[in-house]
Amino acid sequence: MSLLELDGVKVHFPIKKGLLFDRTVGHVYAVDGVSLKVEAGETYGLVGESGCGKTTLGRSVLRLVDITDGSVVLDGTDLAKLPGEEMRRFRRRLQMVFQDPLGSLNPRQNIESILSEGMIAHGIGKDQEERREKIKAILDKVGLPSNALARYPHEFSGGQRQRIGIARALVLEPDVIICDEPVSALDVSVQAQVINLLEELQEELGLTYVVIAHDLAVVRHISDTIGVMYLGALVEEAPSDALYAEPKHPYTKALMSAVPVPDPEVEDKRERILLTGDLPSPANPPTGCRFHTRCPWAQAERCSTERPQLRDVGGGHRVACHYAEDIAAGKLQLTKGEVVSATREGVDDNPTEDTPEAETPAAEAPVKIPAQKEKPAEAGEDAEAEKPAEAGGAAEAEKPAEVGGAAEAEKPAEAEKAAEPAKAEKPAKAEKPAKAEDKAAKAEDEPAKAEKDAEAEKPAEAEKAAEPAEAEKPAEAEDKAAKAGDEPAKAEEPGAASDEAAPSEKPEKAV
Repeated sequence: MSLLELDGVKVHFPIKKGLLFDRTVGHVYAVDGVSLKVEAGETYGLVGESGCGKTTLGRSVLRLVDITDGSVVLDGTDLAKLPGEEMRRFRRRLQMVFQDPLGSLNPRQNIESILSEGMIAHGIGKDQEERREKIKAILDKVGLPSNALARYPHEFSGGQRQRIGIARALVLEPDVIICDEPVSALDVSVQAQVINLLEELQEELGLTYVVIAHDLAVVRHISDTIGVMYLGALVEEAPSDALYAEPKHPYTKALMSAVPVPDPEVEDKRERILLTGDLPSPANPPTGCRFHTRCPWAQAERCSTERPQLRDVGGGHRVACHYAEDIAAGKLQLTKGEVVSATREGVDDNPTEDTPEAETPAAEAPVKIPAQKEKPAEAGEDAEAEKPAEAGGAAEAEKPAEVGGAAEAEKPAEAEKAAEPAKAEKPAKAEKPAKAEDKAAKAEDEPAKAEKDAEAEKPAEAEKAAEPAEAEKPAEAEDKAAKAGDEPAKAEEPGAASDEAAPSEKPEKAV
């Protein structure tokens, strides 16, 4: 015989309505016919989405809520039939760890008073000193210092408060502890500490747990047997490894497909079951199978009219589904919902290079940049192109000197060539170094005057500086042509001429 047995447990809350006299107009079917067994020394995990009745079922075992129908048998005693005083004495063997650690502790009592209150009620310990020593031993087991006895709940962290709740359950030496979401309000690192603590206490004291949770990873880690609830009823029950390896019920399949997998390769290959519709109201549950309104494999002729019973399909695996074997064998087709790959829901992290988005920037780059550089040279007779010729190259020639680039240094010469096509001959390109040397010498002789002229930038002086470039003497042109003939290699390389022109224009920048 199992230590704890539940048979057809129902908890219905009446819905009252009326001004002068309350009358019952309906019921909320929070728990509607749950049957399960918990063996001594094992952990039974109860999972399901919010509102399915997990917490109500746990509280009904301790008779914290009234049981409408069914039986709760603990070691041969039906708790549902016990009167109030006998049930109070029997609660020493049944304790509960609540979901909210701070809300379950009295803020006006210190830790010693909280833990000794249950011991006094059940007559544990001869005096306060003996109870204090036992409380210190329990606090040491849960990892709290002995000086915590005089402190109050608000002085502890969330994980420490949950340890106090566990210690309050342990001081009465119970047989069964019902843990209602024991780690849902804690951080991940603290969750691991509390779960490991529960396992250590179970091995040391031989405790039996009923763990209520919605975190499937936590339940799998700590549970021996797992039951899945949906809308107040148990739809599947199996050993932990068997349930996670091969779920039978469609609702369990959908739950398991929603659990994230840390391996990216497995996550990309696995399938997701997308359920349609909303969770029905427990005040008006569907007829027949409770899950048929959202089941992807629902059949109209049976699922909506006949409620399935929890039956054994082999290996201790129980499932409440008419077509569990046919779904596992692939004989039924989807009637609603969708089974999709996990990669469809996310964004592709590795886009291919031959997509239109990836080609657009690469195609525009080589066309757009040269077009911007060639714009001054193409606008030969525009106002911007004529400005360097009128100013004698004083303003625009500074920019190539600052940058030091050979390609940009040729822009003034190309602009002059576009403005005066008749004079733009091959020897004329070699004239610029001599012209630049004359300007450099003049700038060195009269630095102060050149500085003043450059800051003022008078048009008359700019035209005067431009006149030597436009009206060159024939003798100078012949001498420069001869010089260019003596050094043809130097004259033929525009890059070399621009390189010599760049340093010679540095004094002009100072001007």
